[in-house]
Amino acid sequence: MSKQVQEAYICAATRLPIGKSGRGYYKNTRPEEMLMRAIQAAMAQVPGLDPAAVEDAIIGCSFPEGEQGMNIARVAAVLSGLPNTVGGVTVNRYCASGITALAMAADRIRVGEAEVMLAGGVESMSMVPMGGNKPSMPPAIFERDENVGLAYGMGLTAEKVADQWKVSREAQDAFALESHQRALKAIAAGHFKDEMTPFEVVTRSPNLTDGSVSLKKRIVDIDEGPRADTSAEGLAKLRPVFAAKGSVTAGNSSQTSDGAGALIVASEAAVKRFGLTPLARFVSFAVRGVPPHIMGIGPIEAIPVALKAAGIKAQDLGWVELNEAFAAQSLAVLNDLDSKGIVLDRAKVNPNGGAIALGHPLGATGAIRAASVIHGLRRTGEKYGMVTMCVGAGQGAAGIIERL
Repeated sequence: MSKQVQEAYICAATRLPIGKSGRGYYKNTRPEEMLMRAIQAAMAQVPGLDPAAVEDAIIGCSFPEGEQGMNIARVAAVLSGLPNTVGGVTVNRYCASGITALAMAADRIRVGEAEVMLAGGVESMSMVPMGGNKPSMPPAIFERDENVGLAYGMGLTAEKVADQWKVSREAQDAFALESHQRALKAIAAGHFKDEMTPFEVVTRSPNLTDGSVSLKKRIVDIDEGPRADTSAEGLAKLRPVFAAKGSVTAGNSSQTSDGAGALIVASEAAVKRFGLTPLARFVSFAVRGVPPHIMGIGPIEAIPVALKAAGIKAQDLGWVELNEAFAAQSLAVLNDLDSKGIVLDRAKVNPNGGAIALGHPLGATGAIRAASVIHGLRRTGEKYGMVTMCVGAGQGAAGIIERL
């Protein structure tokens, strides 16, 4: 195959409803089952595409072990019914795993090494907890003070950001409340329907008397996280959970969640060959590192680079998915960018709510929010959108997408 610079077009984008970890929709659903459904739904959106034309599946996952181990990308690709010729690789950039997978798939097409790629993300925080099943920090982390932040829990980094960027508890709670209100409004208006694929949850219950197994099935088609009873008064009553005199609470932090998303990316030649209709173009992607103990401010460094690479300004963005790991870091990012003249229109940042309300299934979030951007742009008629997030261990990532 000749290598040349070419455009990468997103021809399908979908995601599952996000469930609460531990006690929600998918508490007994294995992650490859979620990913399989997302892959099958993405392929169904491109009926003219020969499945054998898909060359590789790049899937993000923050903790690819246990039920998410065994190279879940390849396992899910095979089990979803794709031909055995389709490869699979699982990538990990923590919270930015899903958007990194999409960027990697687009890059393979841009340089002429592939014509059709599958990208996505998956995370079951019900089955694989934050930090994995057996966390083990390298002793070298603790030998130098500047590296100790690598061992910090995410909540503690949010407290550090809140303190350094002077983000008040009141501002964090107000931000969290608005996230729930926007999400509930979007659900009522049906704004998630185009981006979301319903999932059939199957619960198996054994009968120890006769050895039979009964099946209970239900369709889930709405995100589980948004709460209509969220109020300013209720949020104000919550105690800090990461620092005794802190301001970060369960109410102004993202929810631990389960979910999956998938996208089909193709070259112009593949679009023509299979009669595909591109939804969007993947324009640019940037990653930058920041001190690990204030990892939440990562987007401050990544966003300007992604905008410059795309050749656009912040005011050109019609839709921004700024992952709400914590209200503290989201507000710090927005306020800091404002001070540098990179002003993101607040009305266009998480217009359907963010991770505080909708949930944050770690490695799946980037792929999920890419689907949100693509379908949000198509619904509103805006041209450019962005997915951006902070990343554990001190990184920021940002990807720019153009509606076609």
